[in-house]
Amino acid sequence: MAGIERYGSYVPFFRLTRAALGGGKGERAVASYDEDSASMAVEAAREALRGSEGGVDTLLFSTTSPPYAEKLNAATVAAALQLEEGVCALDLGGSSRTGLSSLLAALDLASSGRRVLATTADVVVGAPSGPREAAGGDAAAAFVVGSDDGIARLIGRGATTREVLDVWRTEQMPFARQWEDRFGAEVFEPLVQATVDEALEDAGCEMKDLARVVADGTNPRVLKSFAKKARLSPEQIGADPSMRIGRAGAAAAGLGLAAALDEAKPGDKILVFCAADGVDAAVFEVTSSVDQGRPRHSVGSWIDSKRSDLAYTSYLKWREILPFEPPRRPDPDRPAAPPMQRAERWKFAFVGSRCGNCDSVNLPPQRVCVVCQAVDQMTAEPSADAECRVATYTIDRLAYSLQPPIVAAVVDFTNGGRFNCQLTDVDPDSVGIGDELEMTFRRFFTAGGVHNYFWKARPKR
Repeated sequence: MAGIERYGSYVPFFRLTRAALGGGKGERAVASYDEDSASMAVEAAREALRGSEGGVDTLLFSTTSPPYAEKLNAATVAAALQLEEGVCALDLGGSSRTGLSSLLAALDLASSGRRVLATTADVVVGAPSGPREAAGGDAAAAFVVGSDDGIARLIGRGATTREVLDVWRTEQMPFARQWEDRFGAEVFEPLVQATVDEALEDAGCEMKDLARVVADGTNPRVLKSFAKKARLSPEQIGADPSMRIGRAGAAAAGLGLAAALDEAKPGDKILVFCAADGVDAAVFEVTSSVDQGRPRHSVGSWIDSKRSDLAYTSYLKWREILPFEPPRRPDPDRPAAPPMQRAERWKFAFVGSRCGNCDSVNLPPQRVCVVCQAVDQMTAEPSADAECRVATYTIDRLAYSLQPPIVAAVVDFTNGGRFNCQLTDVDPDSVGIGDELEMTFRRFFTAGGVHNYFWKARPKR
C-alpha cells in the first residue's frame, strides 16, 4: 500500500476565548480577516513541501468553506505553491468528512503511481451563542502521498456511508444546523464501532496495539462514548488539538493525524477516523523515516504561537456576521483578469528575478535590472521562503482595511532584494526595525466577487 511521505499543518495566529463567547474554558483558533481556507491550505502545504524531493502530479483541496462557490479553488492553491501546470487539481467539499476522505483518495491514487498533495482547511462559522461557534476552530493540514511506505504507510482502512440528517446547510443558510446529540449518538455509535473494527481487521491488529487514536466527528458525545467503550488510555488519546483550538471542520482529522505524527516513533500504529455522514477509518504504521518527513512547525508550536486578546466584535466583523460601518474610503476596484494572468508567478507564488549580470534580486521581477540596467538577463528567484527583516515601516490609519491601521514595511531579504509590503498578524505598537519576518499568502480584499490574493509579511512564528 501507499504511504505518507511528508506532512504539514497550520493554525492561525489569533484566538478567541470561549469566555468572550459567553462562557466555557479554553480558546478557539480564528482565521484573520485576510485569511480563508485556500490561504490556510497554502500555508500547510508549504510546510509539507519544504524539503520534498520531486514534484506532485495531483492536488486535492477539501473544505466546507470554499472561497469560491464556482471556480476551482485548488487552482489558487496550485498557483501559490508554484506547481506545474500539468497538475491535476480537484476541489472536494460538502461534508467535514471530506478531509479524511481526500487523504484516503490520495492514497488510492498513489497506489496507481501518482504523487499526490492532499490539502484540507476550514473556516468554521457558527451562529452566535451556539455550540458550533464555541466548539469550532480554523486550521489546515496537508499530506504528500506517494507509492512508497514513506514515513507512515497505510495498513488498514474501513468506510461506511449513511444518509442521515446530522449536520446540514443550504446555500441560503448562513450557518449550519445540527440535529440533537442524542439522535446523532444513536446513529453514529454503532457505525463508528463497525467501521473501526473493519479497519483494525484489515490492518491485522487490535485496539491495544495502537499507540494513538485520532477520533474526529461532528458529535462529541459519540467520540466520548467510543473512547470509554474502547478503554483508551490517556497515552492513546494524546493531546487532541481540538481541545485547545476547537474542531477545525474538514481539517480536524488531518490536524489530529499531523499532531500524532509529530510525536510518533517508528513502529507506532495510529488509528484515525472521522464520523460525519458515515465514517471513514484508517490505520497507519509509522516507519523508521518519520524524522525525515517532519515539518519545520509542529501542530503544538502553531498552537502555542498565538494572540489571545481578539475582541468578539472584531471576530463578528471578520466573518461578516455583524453589520459594521465600512472604511470611509472608496471601495477597491475588482481585480482584472489580464494583469493577474500576466503576473501570475509574482502575484500568487512571489517569484522575483535575479540579474545574471550583477546578481541583484529584483522584487517585483523586471526585464531591466534596477541596479545595473542590464536587459533580459534575468532568472527566476522564488522568494516566498526567503528570510527577511523590517528595514523601516509606517503606520497608515487612512488606507482601506477591514482591520485598520495598516502597517506598511520596507522589507530586506537575506537572499537579496527589497520590497514594500503590508505586515499582518502584528501589533502596530510593537513593530521595530530589524524584526524577523516571513512571507505568508493572504487575501487583501474582495471586490465584485473576486478575491485579491497576494503576499504579506508576518512576524516569524
